[in-house]
Amino acid sequence: MTPELTVLALAGLLQVVQFVLYSVTANLQVGPQKAMSPRDEPIHLTGIAGRFQRAMNNHFEGLILFTIAVVVVTLGEQSTPFTALCAHTYLIARILYIPAYAQGLAPWRSVIWFVGFAATVAMILAALL
Repeated sequence: MTPELTVLALAGLLQVVQFVLYSVTANLQVGPQKAMSPRDEPIHLTGIAGRFQRAMNNHFEGLILFTIAVVVVTLGEQSTPFTALCAHTYLIARILYIPAYAQGLAPWRSVIWFVGFAATVAMILAALL
């Protein structure tokens, strides 16, 4: 398995961790009855539960592009130490993003997000060159 695929698997597990953080805090905020309801009316989460939900959704979005980068690098047989470094940088940025978002650390949350995004774009460009 390439380093990039390993990081992709770890990023998937990170998404699971984020889902658990979001689910637990959301249940604590709205109660299990509301959480288990059919949600005909949208549930608006605030505070830490809302932040965990938005951070999780942001990772879903970033994970799509990162997955594309990993697939291009892997199937194109373009895995290099540079692309592996980019993949690890993405994962570290995503890990740091969670507490930065949860604590509302501006502008650091955005800086951390950009580092992960730039690492993903760099992987794609490296595969094309």
